[in-house]
Parts: sequence; C-alpha cells; structure tokens
Amino acid sequence: MSVSVCWLRRDLRLGDSPALGAAARDADEVLVLFVLDDTLRRPAGPVRLAFLYRCLRELDERLGGRLCVRTGDPARVVPAVAREVDAARVHLAADHGPYGRRRDEAVERALRDDGRELVRTGSPYAVAPGRLLTGSGTPFRVYTPFYRAWTAHGWRAPAAEPSGVRWARRPSDGIPGDPDIGDVQLPPAGESAARDRLAEFLDGPLHGYAERRDVPGEDTTSRLSPYLKYGCVHPRTVLADLARVSGPGSGGTGGGSSGDGLARDAEKFRSELAWREFYADVLAANPASAREDLTDALAAMSYEPPGDTLDAWRWGRTGIPIVDAGMRQLLAQGWMPNRVRMIEASFVCKDLHVHWTHGARWFLDRLVDGDLASNHHGWQWTAGTGTDAAPYFRVFNPVSQGRTYDPDGTYVRRWIPQLRDVPRSKVHEPWTLPDGPPAGYPAPVIDHATERREALARYEAARAQRGR
Repeated sequence: MSVSVCWLRRDLRLGDSPALGAAARDADEVLVLFVLDDTLRRPAGPVRLAFLYRCLRELDERLGGRLCVRTGDPARVVPAVAREVDAARVHLAADHGPYGRRRDEAVERALRDDGRELVRTGSPYAVAPGRLLTGSGTPFRVYTPFYRAWTAHGWRAPAAEPSGVRWARRPSDGIPGDPDIGDVQLPPAGESAARDRLAEFLDGPLHGYAERRDVPGEDTTSRLSPYLKYGCVHPRTVLADLARVSGPGSGGTGGGSSGDGLARDAEKFRSELAWREFYADVLAANPASAREDLTDALAAMSYEPPGDTLDAWRWGRTGIPIVDAGMRQLLAQGWMPNRVRMIEASFVCKDLHVHWTHGARWFLDRLVDGDLASNHHGWQWTAGTGTDAAPYFRVFNPVSQGRTYDPDGTYVRRWIPQLRDVPRSKVHEPWTLPDGPPAGYPAPVIDHATERREALARYEAARAQRGR
C-alpha cells in the first residue's frame, strides 16, 4: 500500500485540516507525524509544553494510538520517516513564522535530494500571511485597513474531516510526560475540548462581548487562544460557527452589521480574531521584529536595565493591585485577559521604563497560549515601537484602569487574598488606607504620576535626539 506523511505542527486536530485531507487523497494510508523539535521546545515554558503534550495525547487517542512522535531536527527526522514508509510526498500546513519558514525550506531541500516532495496546503490562519497587500503593493502595518482588506477577502468554508482513512503505524518515540507545572490549572486539552469551549462561548459570553470583554472579573472572553495556538481548532471553523449563530451579514466576506446587540458582539469578536492574523502578517513581512523594534521611532529611547522592580512585577508584588492580580493569574493559570495584558505591558514599558523584550519574554515563558507574533507585537503596540501610529502618549494609569474595568474589585480580590476585605473605594489603591496596605501586601514600588512624567520626558528626549 502507498503511504503519505502528514506532518503536523500547529494543527493538532482531524477536522478542518486541508493538509490532512490532501494526504488522505494522496495515498492508501496516512502516517501522522509530529516532531519534537528542541529549537521550539527550549524557549517554551513548562506550562505551554504541558499543554502541548496533553494535546498530543488527545490526538493520539483519536488516531487509535497511531500518532508517530519523533524527536530531533526536522531536517533529518522528516526525510528519514518518509524514507521508512517510502512516501513520495510529505503534506503540511504552511508555516509563516521566521524559524518555521527556514525549517520547512531545509526539510524541503532534504526531501528533494531524496526524490520526494513537500506539499503545503493551507495555513494556521483564515487568510494566510502575505496574501493581503496595501494599494501600493506593500504589507500592511496599520490594523484598520488590514481588517477591511481581510474581511473583504474572506475565507473558505471549513474542510470536512476525512472519513475512512487508514492510519499507518510506525515506531514512535512517545509523548513525554508533563513537566512540573506546580499548581497551575490548565484548560482541558485537544480538539474535542476546543470545540466544546467554542460552543460554550458562542452560547454564553459572546452575548454582551462587545461591552463586557474588558471586564477581567467575569467570564467574558472566548478562552480559545490556547487552542488556536496549537491548532486544536482552526480560525476558519471559529468564523463559520460565529456566522451561524449571529445570522446574516456576519459571514466570511465581512458584510454589514445589522446593528443589533448580537451582530455587534460577533463583529467585535471577529475583529479580535483579525488582530491575531494581522500580527502574523506583520511578523511574516518583518521577521526581525521577533527580536527587535519594528520601527525606529524610539531608537534613541533611554531604558532601565531589568532589576528588582521587574522582579516584583514578574511575581505580582508591585503593590499595584490590578497589575499584581494579572501577574498572579498568569502564574496560576498561564493566562490572563487581553485588557490586563495591555495594562501589564504599559506598566513595564512606561512605569518601569524597561524595554518591551524583557516583559514579552516572561510572558512567553509563562503563557499557555504564548504565540510569538501576537505576544511580541502586542507588547510593541503598547511600547510604542510597533504598529500603532502614535502610541507613546498612551500611558495606562493602573488605578484608573482598575476602577474602570474592575469597579467592584472582583478580579483583584480573587487573586490577592490580602485585599478581600478592603472597601471598594480603596481596593485599587490600598496604600491610601489610614494604616497603609493590609498586612502581607506590599507598598507600591513606583509612583505612577512620577513615572508617567518620566516616561514622557524620555520620549521627548528620544524625539529630539532622532531629529538631530
């Protein structure tokens, strides 16, 4: 019997997988392969690795124990596996990340030298990075026109799960045991869990999403990001299910909103999915932005080296309640809502005056949904070095942010037990209590008003230096 290889990476599912469908049509049997690549495992924190391994176990169960897991350099492993089963072609979804493209090109060369072919079908995105260009033929750097182009372009319907496939079996290195993640509580892993969570979101938090998504003390977000990270569900599936529940005018071609609440909620959620695709597009066009500023707008900016205050931030001990609550949630769950991520980034970059890369790396180490493009460009958007046109004047006041989005202190009290009995009026600034912060909770490591002035002074100095 002829065998094709389907090499999975960020598509750990059987449904809506064009690459898997192409592999099934290509041969009598399909060998599903996953390569444990240390180049990717080394920078991934234990939380993300644990979630990955759990997703792999769920996929292996769905394949009847036939998932072939190998360890090593894909440029050697993938051609060796193809040789073992005499596969003429290896199928995969295209990777548009900086490392992923280099890796896949190396695998493609090795396969070609062996008389075999690498076949790319689909990508982890509804609209693949690089497909959309501005009117002048350049990649987008501003979100709003990208979103218009993205919705106008549209996306294909989800691909049906291939039926009647014969799964080939080859010796596997096995799926590693979970690393030690302490008491971190991760969401259930795998494709079934992803579909369950999507259904729960569409039936529940989607209703009111446009107005409530920034409220961290409530279950107001989709919580789909870990599943999108590893492709347990494809964004195309999410968009199709979203269109079904929100009615006409909210489908894949970006038609007009009917103006009712659910249509607004669906449109807002769709725009959040588009941010993920926008950042992937920006990174694909600017691979160096994974390590350095996207723009040179703040090339002359003066930064502080990481020190004690950054350590206090990492462990949720800054004395600023909304900041500490977010970091403690990150440590407990490997996740936090997007509004809180923005507050954290502003605090690091503009209250501590530390370069965004230090905060972004800590997030990648701790986030279960850590995605290079979304994480790094989200940080750059706040830092003033990325895609936003005039962001540096946006210095989040953490007390105001807490009062606006957590007015009753629900979120803060959940993650900071020492503040559970603090009155509503003081919960976001407990240092103003007559006796200072409650026992066990620190005084603030910074004064925001002072640091805001310092941040803007540094910005003006950087502008002056750049203008010389």
